[in-house]
Amino acid sequence: MTQDEKAKRQAIIDASRRMNALGINQGTSDNISVCHGEGLLITPTSTPYDSMTVDQIVHMAMDGSHAPEQKPSSEGRFHLDIPSIHYMIAVDGGDNIRCAPNATYGTPELSRHALTALEGRFACLLDHHGIIAIGASLANALWLAVEVEALARQNHGCLQIGRPPLLPKDEIERVRLKMAGYGYADA
Repeated sequence: MTQDEKAKRQAIIDASRRMNALGINQGTSDNISVCHGEGLLITPTSTPYDSMTVDQIVHMAMDGSHAPEQKPSSEGRFHLDIPSIHYMIAVDGGDNIRCAPNATYGTPELSRHALTALEGRFACLLDHHGIIAIGASLANALWLAVEVEALARQNHGCLQIGRPPLLPKDEIERVRLKMAGYGYADA
């Protein structure tokens, strides 16, 4: 294992633990990946983040293959199907955060729904599943996930007293253009 690969694996572990600390994940239900070589490195399924080691991070080829003794996240298909090289234009890149329809976890159908919801966007919600956030780095994707979670909490709070007024689409477009490059700046 090269130093670069080891550093990426440790970054995945650190980001996984950070998700739990931020309260945007509980237990082992979420997963993280980064591109590496001709594939990606991804969290293993059902492995507590606090005890996860760099050797447990799974290398998956783009065809989904991996070492037989390792078990990648059941949602590995998302990570193979979703491009990981995007820049932050605005929080999500549009005038709303799309929600993908429900399908059984780990299936190609759920992945297709997610890809449709992510067209031209950097995050989406998955009906009865959670959020997908993508970014140019783990830090950027994690920042975006936190932002979307905050927006969801704010919207939920507003709905308790009625339907909140929405900003017009042309205003959102002006904000999106003005916010080009805004987001978590990697150090």
